[in-house]
Amino acid sequence: MGKVLLARPRGYCAGVDRAVQTVERALELYGPPLYVRRQIVHNAHVVRTLEAKGAVFVEENDEVPEGATVVFSAHGVAPTVHESARLRSLRTIDATCPLVTKVHVEARRFAADDYDIVLIGHEGHEEVVGTTGQAPENIHLVDGPEEAGTVEVRDPEKVAYLSQTTLSVDETQETLRALQQRFPKLQGPPSDDICYATQNRQWAVKAIAPRSELVLVVGSRNSSNSVRLTEVALATGAEASYLVDGADDIDEAWLTGVTTVGVTSGASVPEELVAAVLDWLGVHGFADIEEVVSADEHLQFALPPELRRDMRAARTAAAATGS
Repeated sequence: MGKVLLARPRGYCAGVDRAVQTVERALELYGPPLYVRRQIVHNAHVVRTLEAKGAVFVEENDEVPEGATVVFSAHGVAPTVHESARLRSLRTIDATCPLVTKVHVEARRFAADDYDIVLIGHEGHEEVVGTTGQAPENIHLVDGPEEAGTVEVRDPEKVAYLSQTTLSVDETQETLRALQQRFPKLQGPPSDDICYATQNRQWAVKAIAPRSELVLVVGSRNSSNSVRLTEVALATGAEASYLVDGADDIDEAWLTGVTTVGVTSGASVPEELVAAVLDWLGVHGFADIEEVVSADEHLQFALPPELRRDMRAARTAAAATGS
């Protein structure tokens, strides 16, 4: 019999839980169709589930009928997106993760003080696009230590850095060290931009990878934090690590010669997908499950204020009519 090491924490973070609940509550309140700009979170199963309930995912605001309701995803958007929604008279609900909003505030603050801002992140990722949009004239994207050595700024004495919230902690630290060597007076945010959940899930993988020949990470390929987990697993002792959307993606050949399988999931993955992977492993001889706990998480975020306002109004109206 094989063994499974199940990492904890894993799966939904507070920002993802808030974003998914935002769409679900808005569907209940306003009814379908409810428009969502981009994937609310980077998980194919979550998107399909919400589509089945009446959510309509679009790429841009101009695909939303004038006057309709649109939800902005957890990854955050540039101010120009809010402006385009206003011009189309769209009712907006901003499900941006509060930890991403924190980075947006930092970007605007540094830009107001006329700093060049080095943003550590992956080009094209929605969060990076949204953060860059806060201060496009000031922000320079750097993806890794090598690019830190070539980035051009106006004044080396006046440079600040920010980072995407879902990066590899170790790689980001390496990039930051390279930036600090180039810019000794480099300024940073008052607290780490990489979110607590990303860090916790990477620490959890580091706890199981040295004891596992194979680590399975449940998550979608466009999920930055999920991809990072496979990289961390390989870097900290696992012989192999694969990213799977669910149990159907597992190749039985991966189990050849394996006695211990590590399992975790990205921050946008519902627990039911992990349960299905564990069931699949159990059928294939890996029924002994040990949960390896490296941290406990209790953080919760309130729903967006515009949604809470409308929910209160609906409750008040229902109470007034006695329904």
